[in-house]
Amino acid sequence: MALELFDRPLYARRKYIVQEITGLDDVFDFLDEWPKEKRDLTYEVMLKACRMAANRELPVSVIAENFRRFLKRHGKLADIEDMPMHFRRAKDSNVSNN
Repeated sequence: MALELFDRPLYARRKYIVQEITGLDDVFDFLDEWPKEKRDLTYEVMLKACRMAANRELPVSVIAENFRRFLKRHGKLADIEDMPMHFRRAKDSNVSNN
């Protein structure tokens, strides 16, 4: 089951890459890979909110904003400038602008 997508993707810094987070599925995957020793209260609250959104008890827009805050708090929020140039160009163009 595909869960809802965000209006705009978020970008999370990982060890060697910048990961695009496009919706609730990606947030669940990111949180699942979060190191156990770093799972604090903010992690638990974020996970609970995601579960509520999956059950349609919270709008996905709330998750997008709270996950952005979660990433920022933990120093993992990446700016578009952190993405490789070839990826940024591909995102900025569309089919008719080859």
